[in-house]
Amino acid sequence: MRRIIFSFLFFLSLSISAQKEALSSPDGSLKIQINLKDSITYSVFLGSEAIFENNSLSLKLKDQVLGRQPKLIGRKTETVNKQDKPVVPIKFSTVSNHYNELKLNFKGNYSLEFRAYNNGIAYRFVTNLKPAVIAVYDEEFILNTPADYIANLQQTGSFKTSYEDAYSKVNTKDFDSKTKMATLPVLLNSSQNHKILISESNLTDYPAMFLKGIAPNKMKGVFAQAPLAFGDDGDRSVKITSQADYIAKTAGKRNFPWRYFVITREDKQLLENTMTYNLAESNKINDPSWIKPGQVSWEWWNDASPYHVDFVSGYNEATYKYYIDFASDFGIPYIIMDEGWAKSTTDPFTPNPDINLFELIEYGKKKNVRIVLWLTWLTVEHHFELFKTFSDWGIAGVKIDFMDRSDQWMVNYYERVVKEAAKHRLFVDFHGSFKPAGLEYAYPNLLSYEGVRGLEQMGGATPDNSLYLPFIRNAVGPMDFTPGAMINMQPNVYRSERPNSAGMGTRAFQMALYVVFESGLQMLADNPTNYYQNKECTEFITQVPTTWDETIALEAKAGEYAIVAKRKGSQWFIGAIANGSQEKRAFKIRLDFLDKSKEYDMVSFADGINAGRQAMDYKRNERVVSQGQEIAVEMVKNGGWTAKISLKK
Repeated sequence: MRRIIFSFLFFLSLSISAQKEALSSPDGSLKIQINLKDSITYSVFLGSEAIFENNSLSLKLKDQVLGRQPKLIGRKTETVNKQDKPVVPIKFSTVSNHYNELKLNFKGNYSLEFRAYNNGIAYRFVTNLKPAVIAVYDEEFILNTPADYIANLQQTGSFKTSYEDAYSKVNTKDFDSKTKMATLPVLLNSSQNHKILISESNLTDYPAMFLKGIAPNKMKGVFAQAPLAFGDDGDRSVKITSQADYIAKTAGKRNFPWRYFVITREDKQLLENTMTYNLAESNKINDPSWIKPGQVSWEWWNDASPYHVDFVSGYNEATYKYYIDFASDFGIPYIIMDEGWAKSTTDPFTPNPDINLFELIEYGKKKNVRIVLWLTWLTVEHHFELFKTFSDWGIAGVKIDFMDRSDQWMVNYYERVVKEAAKHRLFVDFHGSFKPAGLEYAYPNLLSYEGVRGLEQMGGATPDNSLYLPFIRNAVGPMDFTPGAMINMQPNVYRSERPNSAGMGTRAFQMALYVVFESGLQMLADNPTNYYQNKECTEFITQVPTTWDETIALEAKAGEYAIVAKRKGSQWFIGAIANGSQEKRAFKIRLDFLDKSKEYDMVSFADGINAGRQAMDYKRNERVVSQGQEIAVEMVKNGGWTAKISLKK
């Protein structure tokens, strides 16, 4: 009898213990506690402090809900510590991928994978279901914050969005069912000064997630329903005329997107994070050696309007030759021909009769400058054969615009585009797009995404808003902000209209963006005539790389200032930008990252003495520096500071 009672108690204790699981980061600072009862919930701790409490998750299918009444049938733990080399190194040429993983297998042919990194956590569903195709009706993603957090987010009233809204601050106790939903990524600040960046990676054959407040300090994920039928809506969009009652119809055997949280104590750690890359699928292009990131001259923002020239400027052959000449003079590998290069936005095979496109392609080849062509997404969808045609013409890549959706159909469109483009050795830059979510690493010919309130927004691209970008939008992947304004104004006197487009903030602010902001295809948005007239600024800008071997955040506060040092080979660049909340800012930066026993030449650009009023004012300096030396970085309101540091000749 005693043996029977003992056996019963033993198996009961096993059953009870199986209701709780835990996973810690390699350094022990982060911990996930997982509860398996009627549902699956998890809590997250940084040290002894709760970051989230009893978050819940599940996956709703037609006839079952994965995660309800879970029956654990197996578990596996693993520690991974490896070094990866991205094809297009946006932050680092070697990326550390160090985490502890817990895989929980449940009855019903599904699993949950949790990962704990030293700077964050992630989880995803993995299914091995029959039939081969299943419908997902909803995904439960519930976040409970233990106290009031400040959320920095882009809010939208519709799933039709270009992800270009300004950032707003919302207290999580006020983020409820009455407020607009938010696009990802979202940045939360806790009262303990913890930073939590929320986003997703390995997004494929599934809609992007949005966040919606449902009660004080409680949020949930929401998703667009899968579109079924479309109607005409002009030359660059369609109307969704019918939607499914599910969010995705997808393979029964698959990995679902990673849901991730970068969790840091300091703002500057957000600038160095590589979580999207760590969780993305690895490169699928067998030979990616043809993919060449770089800078690109762009004519749309300045309305193709060079002046002090002996030809009539506009979207014509003479003007584009001028852009090619400019690019060649400064070693810029590409120019973009935006809307206007083709006779019609719906026909990608007939150039504007004012332009001999094929002569321009040949002219560019002689000058080591290749052409990128702009297209609406709808034209691409109707003419997928254009990738082969453009490749045969000698085009380098395509800029595709106005998708403005992230439902399952559109997410799949992105992947179809980059796969087809890769077959023909073309790179892609998506505008009117959602945020990066890992596709750019699986297909590294995807060099950049817009999905940002960039310079084309003119007065909407305030430094106050742009100072959130390194910590939120750019923290999840490459960002086509289109910097480079040579007409600079403080916000209180800002006026701008093409062709005399202007940027808010100082000249040094605009120059520093090339170091601070990250994009595999970094634009020079202003008029080549303006760049020629500001030659020393242009020479600096065009020496800034678009890929990096190392990134070090030196000083940072989200929404206020960011100072980063980045290395390419033996050269270092420093970029510093500030918002307008203070008249002046001063920092002391130690050059500890330089090699010992070596001297360096430093060329820097700082805000001029009058830059607080006249934003065009800047000062260029040259000096010799060495490892461990302390330098002063001073910025006016909406100002900047930037430098190139090279081994002394």
